[in-house]
Amino acid sequence: MLYHIHELHHLMLSPYRAWLHASRAALSPWTSQPGVRPLAAGLELAERMTRRYGKPEFGITECAVTVKKTVKTVRVQKEIADETPFCTLLHFVKEGVSGQPKVLLVAPLSGHYATLLRGTVEAMLPEHDVYITDWTDARDVPHSEAFHLDDYIELVMHHLALLGENTHVIAVCQPSVPVLAAVALMCEDDVMRPLSMTLMGGPVDTRKAPTAVNAFAKEHSIEWFNSHSVHTVPMSYPGFGRQVYPGFLQLQGFLGMNMERHANAHADHFWHLVQGDGESAQHHRQFYDEYMSVMDLPAEYFLETIQAVFHDHALPDGKLMYRGRRVDPTAIKDVALFTIEGELDDISGVGQTKAAHAVCSKLPDTKRKHLEQKGVGHYGIFNGRKWKTLIQPQVAAFIAAHQTR
Repeated sequence: MLYHIHELHHLMLSPYRAWLHASRAALSPWTSQPGVRPLAAGLELAERMTRRYGKPEFGITECAVTVKKTVKTVRVQKEIADETPFCTLLHFVKEGVSGQPKVLLVAPLSGHYATLLRGTVEAMLPEHDVYITDWTDARDVPHSEAFHLDDYIELVMHHLALLGENTHVIAVCQPSVPVLAAVALMCEDDVMRPLSMTLMGGPVDTRKAPTAVNAFAKEHSIEWFNSHSVHTVPMSYPGFGRQVYPGFLQLQGFLGMNMERHANAHADHFWHLVQGDGESAQHHRQFYDEYMSVMDLPAEYFLETIQAVFHDHALPDGKLMYRGRRVDPTAIKDVALFTIEGELDDISGVGQTKAAHAVCSKLPDTKRKHLEQKGVGHYGIFNGRKWKTLIQPQVAAFIAAHQTR
């Protein structure tokens, strides 16, 4: 019933949001007047706090590439390389550019849309042929479809096989476990597998430096999560009747982790509007338009992930199963492994991603690398200035160094 109550509440606020929007529009000719700015700023804050944020666009239409030592700007088109009920594999095609290393970016299926990795894509595009998993909001998938952790692992293997030889895979946060499992299965079967695997801020072993997120997941039973976090999609969506972990509940959790910081950010936004600081105000809008956009997760996948990753520690303990078959990471012997952590990560603590090296115990030292980036939190690992200037160049160098087996 909670999901239905949430939808009813949103519907009841529609007239209020319409009034806020109309009032802002009516004041727009006079917002240059200092006396009007506080009122207009208050209206904007109220409207933004009650609106529903839709799925953002990547908005990547061009990038700079170096061809024969000459930098030129080329057009970028987004194309669908593969499509399944829960995921669309997007390909960022650069006009007139070919032969670059193929990179599969596996975006986290943990609440936010794949566009959260826009900065990751932008930094990788100049030197790489980039693909990304664009996950579908579970409320928009018919009830007849299901998505389990096994399906996730299988989808990663399918995408890697589709991209073929000379492919590199990067898992950002949550996908680290299913990506490592997929690569291990491909290695054991001696089929086409990626040349390198980069895991960034992922929960490979959550017993290492456990964070508040890890502790919360561990302290609550699967039955608790099922009764408190799983709800039914209402009639107004294509996935009517599906059991999901709703996006609005996830957003409450995201905000609750750093409530003071978010409250201060909104207060700062108010004063930026009052002072006419348009650049700072626009930066706030862009960040929160992305941050507040969330999606529902399939309940079966969500509960199985909590069980396997946070309760059973199945991968590091050698107990992770895929369709009745034990996943054996020691089978990974020729896929180069790069693990990246942030010193200030409060979601996946330091050591949790590095644990992949112990799990892949038969990988030679020449195919291993680890980076703990100082002064970086969870999102800074794959977005922002330090990602672009300090981390991404090392990722690109690692990929370049492992173009063959």
